[in-house]
Amino acid sequence: MKILAGNWKMNTTFEEGYNLIEALKNELSPERLGDVVVVLAPPVVQLTQAIDLLIDYPEMAVAAQNGHAKDSGAYTGEVSMAQLADAGADAVLIGHSERRQYFGETDQDVNAKVHAALNHELRPIVCVGEVLAERQSGDHLAIVEKQLRAAVAGVTPDLAENLVLAYEPVWAIGTGETATAAQAQEMHAHLRGVLRDLYGDLAQYLPILYGGSCKPSNGAELFAQPDVNGGLIGGASLVAADFIALVDQLQKA
Repeated sequence: MKILAGNWKMNTTFEEGYNLIEALKNELSPERLGDVVVVLAPPVVQLTQAIDLLIDYPEMAVAAQNGHAKDSGAYTGEVSMAQLADAGADAVLIGHSERRQYFGETDQDVNAKVHAALNHELRPIVCVGEVLAERQSGDHLAIVEKQLRAAVAGVTPDLAENLVLAYEPVWAIGTGETATAAQAQEMHAHLRGVLRDLYGDLAQYLPILYGGSCKPSNGAELFAQPDVNGGLIGGASLVAADFIALVDQLQKA
């Protein structure tokens, strides 16, 4: 499965979100998408707007950017996986580097959210990745492997088939830096090996997305790598022409 996911983060008004989705709908016909699945992750206040706009476009899914592990309770400002599923979301980002960095999410938090998402039939897009110091120390493979194993602890093979991974070299997010295609492939192949250790042959079917300043100028080279099955796109997902160009590159990969 090839997936291009657009994480809008804390951007766009209702009108901007509407216009962006309409621009994508106008250009991305089923024939143009081919075997690419598009996932859009708007701000939570626009979630139902996106779901309504894409109700007749099964090739485009809607994801939340975050969700709480508890189904309900006194957690002011939070939204539960149960509520996201009830609203009609298809998927949810879990463990994004910005959630870990700015909101203190731990590997244990990520694991609890993965289980909650699966319990409510939301597809978890699980993010893992290393910071610059970890890359420079040479421990990046071990650190990201630890994140992955912790994130999916207790996830049985029958549920694991719903997993999507996203590798984020944190040092390449919003910095203008990008992992080389070789660096991306090295990590993706390593993650595929960990999944194979955990889930056997299922590993070859689980999508692993690259998320780190992926844009039309480097997308084709990244998507050409054998273990890169798509992208988790930040800034370029806010520009319809750029996102559509990435869809075309992934479709041809």
